Amino acid sequence: MQGSASLLSSLLPLVVLFAIFFFLVIRPQQKQVKKHKEMLDALKKGDKVITSGGLICEVVKPEEDSIKVKLNDEGIMVKVSREYIAKKIDE
Repeated sequence: MQGSASLLSSLLPLVVLFAIFFFLVIRPQQKQVKKHKEMLDALKKGDKVITSGGLICEVVKPEEDSIKVKLNDEGIMVKVSREYIAKKIDE
């Protein structure tokens, strides 16, 4: 009986530490990743986005694994991988 109580008291701080770590780090990060994925899936023609490199561009054509964007008013078009879209600009 004494051994099981000792085992429980030695594992309890680890369980509490893991629970704190989960609720302060892992769970918010999972929510942020889910929100970013939903934003990428909802992109449509005409949306303004900022890339990870800091470019502000307009979506021309969302594709399966990349997004065709227009960089400026002269119509320079480039393809950007979906992973490099940082956020959508709401105007």
